[in-house]
Amino acid sequence: MRKIYLSLLYPQSSTRGIPFTSPRSLKHEYELFVEREIEDYKDSVSRSLLLKIGDEAVAVLCKAAQITLTEIVVWQEVDRIIARRLRLPTYATWKRRRLKMLEQYCKPEHWGIDPNAALVRALKDSSDRNVLVAGAIGEGPALFLAARGCAVTAVEPAADAVERVVRAAEAAGLGQRVRSYCADLGAWSPDVELHAVVCSPAALSGLSALDRARVIEVLQSATVDGGVHLVETIAAGTDGAALEELTSRYSGWTISIERGFGRPETFLARKQAAVA
Repeated sequence: MRKIYLSLLYPQSSTRGIPFTSPRSLKHEYELFVEREIEDYKDSVSRSLLLKIGDEAVAVLCKAAQITLTEIVVWQEVDRIIARRLRLPTYATWKRRRLKMLEQYCKPEHWGIDPNAALVRALKDSSDRNVLVAGAIGEGPALFLAARGCAVTAVEPAADAVERVVRAAEAAGLGQRVRSYCADLGAWSPDVELHAVVCSPAALSGLSALDRARVIEVLQSATVDGGVHLVETIAAGTDGAALEELTSRYSGWTISIERGFGRPETFLARKQAAVA
């Protein structure tokens, strides 16, 4: 019997599912929270302590009438013992906390984003939309949009930046809404229709003029009518040739330069419906 529950205390790691999934119910999120807390506890304690918990679980089950000690039954009892030790909150308590937290996540200020920023104003009605976030602009925009219900694809050539986005999304419980690729825009292409593209100047400036033209064309083709492209944080004094190039690449789109007191400029282009 010890061999049975020992194998359950050290389960094989599972593979990740598809990048985007349907929004999970709060009940499902709670179950995943409990499972994660229990597995983290198992990883943090010694083998001998886990074996003692297994012995305790078997002793409890042996006292129950007409209980067959199967692997699943022992595994469930071990998890119940650990949950009690961790004093995990009930679903009702966890739900209240989670809803309050989600409310905060939907506020741009929580992620260090100005409430009047072009990103917030242009994508205020972005729920259930596919959004690309590219370049080293931090994890804030990606997680803010994910909290608002977007399916976010983050593309960043630096591996550590990709890891930060992934970890931050998982920590916020938004992992199912964010997928990340370690690549530059020149080596990546969208696999879904895009409703918005948000990128830093670095995401484009690191490419040759020829590659920039190709990348912009690919992103434009993947963007639905009415979709928007934003190039954030155009620094003062550096928006001459770069801004002129962007404007020329977005012929036929509605273009504006979003300015604000104390805030960097943002190039914003909205795709118009094709003329029949």
